[in-house]
Amino acid sequence: MITPKSQVRRAVSTDHSSISDLIFSAPQTHRHMDWRAPLEWLGEPHYFVLEENERIVAALACPQDPPDAAWIRLFSYTAPLSGAQAWSALWEVIHADIANSGGATVAVICTHSWLESLLHNSRFTLKQHIVMLSLQTRSHKPAATNIHIRPITYDDLSVIVQVDWSAFEPLWRNSTEATQSALSQSNYATLAELDGQVLGYQLSTQNPRGSHLARLSVKKEAQGKGIASALLSDMIHHFNICGVDYFSVNTQADNSASLSLYKKFGYLGTGEQYPVYIYEIKGRQND
Repeated sequence: MITPKSQVRRAVSTDHSSISDLIFSAPQTHRHMDWRAPLEWLGEPHYFVLEENERIVAALACPQDPPDAAWIRLFSYTAPLSGAQAWSALWEVIHADIANSGGATVAVICTHSWLESLLHNSRFTLKQHIVMLSLQTRSHKPAATNIHIRPITYDDLSVIVQVDWSAFEPLWRNSTEATQSALSQSNYATLAELDGQVLGYQLSTQNPRGSHLARLSVKKEAQGKGIASALLSDMIHHFNICGVDYFSVNTQADNSASLSLYKKFGYLGTGEQYPVYIYEIKGRQND
């Protein structure tokens, strides 16, 4: 419960150990599917903790990255608080903090029913669903194409960020920092060139089960020209050579182009889907 000794304050770097302990021991924790772990966001705006008797009992982090999108990267709480108490105290402060900094769209991929009920009570609205798909194949052969596929280097960073921002709406764009982090963690990262222009790229990771396509992006004006198919085909072939036969991907349930592409290659829905909720916060100057 919230008491006179409860205090909401900004998280600072020296909270690293305490927040780590909270995440480890908390009965309920939401972590965003991200290239950066929740503790790596310490020091960024819109990261707050709730203390009770100088002990951190809840944390909520909504850093803006890219600038107009504030994904909920972390929400965690423990006794003596209930989820509603922790959320209410922290969300009120975060809401005001984002408004004072100019506003943003707060978003969350909700993987827990307990969090979904808190979002409903705070008037978050359902935007769409994320669906999971998988493919099992051992012998994929890429078709001949005039599209050149090559490995991404760090010199390509600014170019693939431009591709990303052309392909996606603001909420789903990756910043330069996020793209750089993604590149460093990818097992296979390639771009597609046609007539000397970079028109698309993909980033894939590998895990004990198989390979996961983490990002596939094609410039808006180049979509429908086979760029995505060439990148996907090359990726599957690469991992087949490495002995991988299981592939996974997630996409928006309302993204018909992506779903059509993956199904063309034999991907099937796993039955898993997660709702995406958003809340628009206007800047104070707009009130």
